[in-house]
Amino acid sequence: MRVYRRAIILALAAACVAPANARTAIDGVTGGSDAQAGSALAIPRGPGHLECVPYARSTSGIQIYGDAHTWWSQAKDRYATGHAPRVGAVMAVRPFNNSRLGHVATVSRIVDSRTILLSHANWSVPGEIERNVTALDVSPENDWSQVRIWYAPSRGLGTTHWPVSGFIYNARPGTIRDLGATRLASAAASERVRPEKAAPAQIKAAKLAKGRRNDPIGAIIAGAY
Repeated sequence: MRVYRRAIILALAAACVAPANARTAIDGVTGGSDAQAGSALAIPRGPGHLECVPYARSTSGIQIYGDAHTWWSQAKDRYATGHAPRVGAVMAVRPFNNSRLGHVATVSRIVDSRTILLSHANWSVPGEIERNVTALDVSPENDWSQVRIWYAPSRGLGTTHWPVSGFIYNARPGTIRDLGATRLASAAASERVRPEKAAPAQIKAAKLAKGRRNDPIGAIIAGAY
C-alpha cells in the first residue's frame, strides 16, 4: 500500500512540473531570448499579444497615445526627434501599402550603420510580440528613411521598403543632436565642391561622401535590391 501511495505522489509531482518544461516562447522570433540577442534595452515581457502603440509606449517610456501614424506629429515640441536610431527610441513608420495606421517599434540594439534590432508588436502576426528582430536601412543616403523589417512567416526580411518618418527619443526637444541630419548636411556640402577648383584632398573627400562609396553595406544593398 505504501509503495502504491508513493507511486501516486511521484506521478502527481511529475504532472505539476511538466507544463513548465513544455511551455513555449511567445516571441515568434528565431534567435532565442533577449540575452542571446545581446539586447542593450531591457524589454518588459508583458502579455503575449498586444497592439504596437501600447507596446512601444511600455518599452520606450514615451507617453504618446493615438494611432501610430500620429506619433511623429504628436512628438513635435514634446519629445526630441531625429533621423538616427538610438537604443530606446521609437521608430515611426508611415502608413504604406496595407498598413493604414502606420507602425511604431522600439530600438533595442544598434548593430551597425545599416542594421538595428527592434522590439515591437502586431507586425508579423496580429497581436504578437516580437523582440530583437532585424530592421535594415535601405535608404539611398543611409538616412533611415526606408527600412526592411524582419517578417516571421517568411523567416527573413520582408521585401517592402517601409517609409520612416524618423525616430522619437525619450528626451526633451533640443536635448539630443540629430546626428543623421548633421551627417547628411555634411555629405551634401562635400558634394557641392567644384572638382576643377578643389584641392586633391577635397576631391577625395567629396568622392567618399557621394552616394554609397563610403558605405560598403549600402553598396551591397544598391547592387542586390
